[in-house]
Amino acid sequence: MDRVTRVVIGVVAAVVTLTGCSSEDHNEADVEFATAMVEHHAQAIQMANFTIGREGIDPRIAELAEEIRVSQTAEIDEMAGILRTWGEEVPQTGFATGDSHSHDGEMVGGDHADMPGMMTAAEMEDLAEAQGGAFAEMWMRMMIEHHEGALTMIDELQADGEHEGLRGLAEQMEADQRTEIGDLERWLADV
Repeated sequence: MDRVTRVVIGVVAAVVTLTGCSSEDHNEADVEFATAMVEHHAQAIQMANFTIGREGIDPRIAELAEEIRVSQTAEIDEMAGILRTWGEEVPQTGFATGDSHSHDGEMVGGDHADMPGMMTAAEMEDLAEAQGGAFAEMWMRMMIEHHEGALTMIDELQADGEHEGLRGLAEQMEADQRTEIGDLERWLADV
């Protein structure tokens, strides 16, 4: 079973789990995680989008970028739905289904640079402008750092969160991101 299929199955399983949970089964740590992770995922999707149309890109990177776009868009949609169920504000990132926000060249980062693993707007601009092998190496290193930040956020949720469905979704995210970090580290060894 390929990674995209596993991710889709994991997200569907999380949705089934989440629909059985009431809006009362959560705390502030759950809200903070879902809100922050929507924004965190948006930056990963933007990084993945930088691979589109690049000539000579390693096909493994292109495939992983597509998997990130698919899985993290679905996870943003799921977390946005959870936040709405709880009556919480959903960050407008431009990457969720039905999201009205548009980036129009604006980089995701900037004021979220204090979030674990988030790149600054300047780092995102450097990545967007990089070419060839420099782009590939920079993209892999930045995605590893970004995923490691997500793992920190997941650890915080697992320690402090109460919502079982969100914790289950986070466990799937953790498994996927650990796998992706391992792949990226192996690919970097070939550079």
